[in-house]
Amino acid sequence: MYSSVNALAVSLAVSLVQASPVKIGSRQASNDTQLLTDLTTISGYWGQISPYSDNAEDYFGVQFVGLPSGCQIEQAHTLQRHANRFPTSSEEDGDNDMTFASKVMNFTIANPSTSFSGPLAFLNSYEYIMSESYLTGLGASTEFMAGVQFWNRYGRTLYNASVGQVSYNASYANGTARPKPVLRTTSQSRIENSQISWALGFFGTSFQIVPDATVANATSDFNVVIIPEGGTENNTLASYDSCFNDNVDAIGYIGDSDVYTYIPLYLASATARMNAYAPAGFQFTTNDTYAMQSICAYEMGYIGMSDFCTLFTEDEWAGFENTLDIEYYFDYSYGNPTGRAQGIGYVQELMARLENQFITSSNSSVNSTYDDNSSEFPLGQPFYADFSHDDIIVSVLTALSMDYFREAPSLTQFPPDPNRHFILSHMTPFGGRLVTEVIGCSSADPAPVQNHRTQYYPTQYGYNASDATNKFIRMRLNNGILPLNTIRGGACDGRIDGMCAMSSFLQSQEGSYALSNYDFACFGNYTIDNVGSQGQDYDGTISAAGIVQ
Repeated sequence: MYSSVNALAVSLAVSLVQASPVKIGSRQASNDTQLLTDLTTISGYWGQISPYSDNAEDYFGVQFVGLPSGCQIEQAHTLQRHANRFPTSSEEDGDNDMTFASKVMNFTIANPSTSFSGPLAFLNSYEYIMSESYLTGLGASTEFMAGVQFWNRYGRTLYNASVGQVSYNASYANGTARPKPVLRTTSQSRIENSQISWALGFFGTSFQIVPDATVANATSDFNVVIIPEGGTENNTLASYDSCFNDNVDAIGYIGDSDVYTYIPLYLASATARMNAYAPAGFQFTTNDTYAMQSICAYEMGYIGMSDFCTLFTEDEWAGFENTLDIEYYFDYSYGNPTGRAQGIGYVQELMARLENQFITSSNSSVNSTYDDNSSEFPLGQPFYADFSHDDIIVSVLTALSMDYFREAPSLTQFPPDPNRHFILSHMTPFGGRLVTEVIGCSSADPAPVQNHRTQYYPTQYGYNASDATNKFIRMRLNNGILPLNTIRGGACDGRIDGMCAMSSFLQSQEGSYALSNYDFACFGNYTIDNVGSQGQDYDGTISAAGIVQ
């Protein structure tokens, strides 16, 4: 137990935190009609297609962010999203972008004597350069850096790295081989390529002390499990494949419909501004203007430059991000009946790993043919790395009942609330990651530490593995420490540093599968009546009582 003096200091600090609820780094509404030209600021409004950037450790409101004395991270589980990709073929994404680009190119070909003017003059000779869905070179570099960062933040202390060690070493100090870590990915191109690039960063194949120009042993230090994606097979890293109702338009695409309701609310002025530079015979629609914002983000994620980016105000960029928040909240989170079901499989796998158990049969998206054996689902690894999608991370947070995020984006407010909780650029940017830390401590109630402390070596602040018998869970989303005390039910209440006793965390998830109503949510015969209008909060689930008769 920590001393009464420390307890008093913590109590006073808690009072100050509660009296100052605005988190550090929070946004402010701009109400600015000037065009925004700073690309760093602009790129922070691109939702799930934003470039990766660490959240501040206290971004989610946990202001005691240091690791307590006598404690150390003993295991880390990362759910890693792929990084920068080309647009998908979905209607409001790549399809709308291509429709707009074709409209422009067809017009300029048919009307060579007329032209766009002013800031839109580049459209006179514009060509659309996007492919579809694949990882870009900038995306590969983001994943490489993610692997390097994971080594620096976790690998060094998990493996008690030697001085100057820059990456994983497959051998113990005595020269014997370590058990090979197992990484998991889906078979989709951008996911598997993300795993490849991440591994190059973590395992350090391309920056060994003795350079290996052939990179001949790039995969020799680890094994990879590739789980098929794209059919109907179970796959926790692409769980929509086996949740059939997610592919029913009226159920799985509630948020997509809501996007088209919001676009005219925030882009009317921007569209009028574009039309002032359009030649006679060409008329911008709000969907066209929306495509221009989207193309900006994708061109930046592909070639790192775009002429579309400086055409909008900060409020208009905030509106763009809100459309993406709307889409994901009502497609994959509390606003969709399948939200929990799509995340519950990974939650079950996380619980199994924490409890050192195989999964021998499945009642969810878990594929037990992979999870019932040590070669494909090893137990007791110092780290786990699973490569997946943005929507899976969102659904996992929903299945965990992390109610900090149970705050629906407004379908009518413009500009949107800049300090709302559900903001995809901070949740699932390109290269986003949800990390679950297992922390061992000598005390059952270690004193919280307010400020960050770099762990230069495992025992720096009194950690001793032999007496660190008290286990805790802490979770980070893009480096920001998540408030586990907002998990529904209160099992993780009591601490202010984001840590939750392992037993309490496991208790907090005992009812998570039942709450998902997996079978009915994914396979039940039901309809819903609020598509594109009411923005109903389903709490991410539905039961037979929720059927519209």
